[in-house]
Amino acid sequence: MPAPPDSAAIPTRSTGDSARLCVILGAVTMAPMRLLVTGGAGFIGSNFVRQALDALDCQVDVLDALTYAGDRSSLAEVEHRINFVHGSVTDAAIVDELVRQADTVVHFAAESHNDNSVVDPSPFVQTNLIGTFNILESVRRHDKRLHHISTDEVFGDLELDEERRFTEESAFDPSSPYSSTKAGSDLMVRGWIRSFGVRATISHCSNNYGPFHHIEKFIPRQITNVIDGVRPKVYGSGQNVRDWIHVHDHNTAVNAILERGRIGQTYLIGAECELNNIVVVQEILRLMGRPDDWFDMVGDRPGHDLRYAIDSSKLQAELGWKPQYLNFRDGLAQTIEWYQQNESWWRPKKEATEAKYREMGR
Repeated sequence: MPAPPDSAAIPTRSTGDSARLCVILGAVTMAPMRLLVTGGAGFIGSNFVRQALDALDCQVDVLDALTYAGDRSSLAEVEHRINFVHGSVTDAAIVDELVRQADTVVHFAAESHNDNSVVDPSPFVQTNLIGTFNILESVRRHDKRLHHISTDEVFGDLELDEERRFTEESAFDPSSPYSSTKAGSDLMVRGWIRSFGVRATISHCSNNYGPFHHIEKFIPRQITNVIDGVRPKVYGSGQNVRDWIHVHDHNTAVNAILERGRIGQTYLIGAECELNNIVVVQEILRLMGRPDDWFDMVGDRPGHDLRYAIDSSKLQAELGWKPQYLNFRDGLAQTIEWYQQNESWWRPKKEATEAKYREMGR
């Protein structure tokens, strides 16, 4: 086994009530379980941190590089309950010391925006591949439990008129630098499980929506445009289909995998909510009091996948998980309300985001 890198000085936080019970992965200990969450200031990661603190009552360390997609203010309400470390998964020394202290690692950290990956793939290679390598080597070295978060985009796309959905057995067929590097990281996790016995699970999720989502992404961009009196923008023909899931439901599934998932297994997370982009935009417009046709079509992006669809039957049958937001309109209404009430969170990012899209003609 390779020698560990030089240790970095990592701030720590006392556990407080060390007699609290925490039940996870079928084990009971008199000390609180310590979770390391990489990318914990991002959209899905920050939502996971808040849910984990309530559901698992455990100590949480967050590692985040605070790139444009990470925002420490997303953790403001739980800042006093976590140990936050500003650093990157590409820094092997920081990763190793934090993994050494942890019981379980939940690896959200990733570069994840397709448009950005087409412009410059290099950060995707560094974070998604090198960062995951560092995590894997550290959990291997210290024999820690790992859950690796991935995406349905690694499977490529489906035809609009076919009934098939992605399953755990679907072959990888990525179509962008983003999905290619995520597929590579997934294969690395599989390889480390088989070659070294790393105690890991993997999940692939469909498109998330909900609070704290960066406004470069499709749904929050349209919501904030309407708030500003700007017509939403829809790529290409608008017929591209995504299988939408509320971020809360994604993270309850991750918790279920942590608690009851079988080591070495892959689980797909989806809510069976396939909608094309025009339908999503029209639903936003209706909920925000605008006409259905109050949007503009813009040029398509390179490698734009047609359709994603998730079969989450394995997750539901094995672990008893079910999504809470079965009605997309209800989840979307809650999301719109959050953006309306939290303008101070997204407003500082808005102009720079739209300037970047203007440069791309979208």
